Amino acid sequence: MATVKLGDNSVTLNGELPKPGSTAPNFSLVSTELKDVSLKEFQGKKKLLNIVPSLDTPTCALSTKKFNEHAKANPDTVMFMISADLPFAQKRFCGNEGLTNVIPLSTMRGREDFAKGYGVMFVDGPLAGITARAVVVIDANDKVVYTELVENVSDEPDYNAALEALEKA
Repeated sequence: MATVKLGDNSVTLNGELPKPGSTAPNFSLVSTELKDVSLKEFQGKKKLLNIVPSLDTPTCALSTKKFNEHAKANPDTVMFMISADLPFAQKRFCGNEGLTNVIPLSTMRGREDFAKGYGVMFVDGPLAGITARAVVVIDANDKVVYTELVENVSDEPDYNAALEALEKA
């Protein structure tokens, strides 16, 4: 099982991110319209999963805004923002920030399957039950081409590396 830092403390995750070259695990999470959305619905498109603990943190908000900007200029890609926030909060955040190019998905349903497939769920510490910060890039054939588990939850992901992998996917 992977570990990350939460401040100065190590916390354990429930597994490992899928390896590049593997097939991306399917998932079903909840949209801002309270509909279940699966990864399979976007087969044939390049996808980036921006996995964050909560939009109520500055780093999560910033990464969502940065990936939204890239999506605006690249309509052939799908940018998911996946968090433990309720769909109502995700919708409010995206509306307040004018973010129309990311697809927010809540782990309120499907959390266990998503956690099992992607290995990003905190199993201990004060954030147990929600996701760590990670980025997964998936090509149009649903193959994982890039992953990053951010070492310290308060740090931003490597945007350049993720977006470069997305461009090459």
